[in-house]
Formats: sequence, C-alpha cells, structure tokens
Amino acid sequence: MGVNKSKSAFRSIAEVTEDLGIAPHVLRFWETKFTQIKPMKTKSSRRYYRPDDVELLAKIKELLYERRYTIEGVQKLFKNRSLKDILGEEIQKDFFEDDMPAAESSDLSTETIKDAVKALKELKNDLLLLAKGA
Repeated sequence: MGVNKSKSAFRSIAEVTEDLGIAPHVLRFWETKFTQIKPMKTKSSRRYYRPDDVELLAKIKELLYERRYTIEGVQKLFKNRSLKDILGEEIQKDFFEDDMPAAESSDLSTETIKDAVKALKELKNDLLLLAKGA
C-alpha cells in the first residue's frame, strides 16, 4: 500500500483488498456470508473498514485459504461468538495507541481537569474579544 497509515486508521475497500491479496468482489461476498463484518458506509455506500474489521477479514482469509475451511465451516466456527472471542484478544484496546502515549489515570486528577477547563474558557473569551475588535 502506498500510504503509510496508523494502525487505528479506517481503510477503504481498495486498501483492504490490496493488503489481504483478495479481490474486492470476494470481500463484498464475505460481507454477505459473515454478519460479523460490518464496515462503515457513507451515504454513497462507500465502505470504510475499522482495524477490527481488517483483523477479522485476515482471520477469515486464513481459515478459508490456509486451513481450508469451507464458508459454512467458518460460519459454524463464528456462530454465537463475539468478535473478541474470534480474534482472541482485546479489540480496539487503545484506538490511538500509535498517536499518543497512554496517560496514567492518576495523571488526570479532578484539579488538573478543572484547571484545563478554566484555561480553555479564558482562551475562548480572549478569542471572542479579538474577533469583536477585528
């Protein structure tokens, strides 16, 4: 893939099919067979896949192409299982893990949050005054 995206970025159908080495029609077919695949769709029906969707699709590809399961076999394997169970790990654990260091819960005390809110309100007032003067 030409663009280097964050792990948490949404992917288009073209990006997903290129990454997985499958055709777009195969991916659309899988969407009809596996209810767990739920890409976001725009009003114009353009699909965008979450990181969990891509992981699930990679798992389906592995089961079908490498382990030689049938579609029905994979459906039975997935039946009554959550996405977390299927992928075998905590999903969407930290959506922005690549972009920001994880904050300790003690780092964000109530006092710190109040100070930040106060500073933002002051900044807002300053900006409003500047806008009126312009």
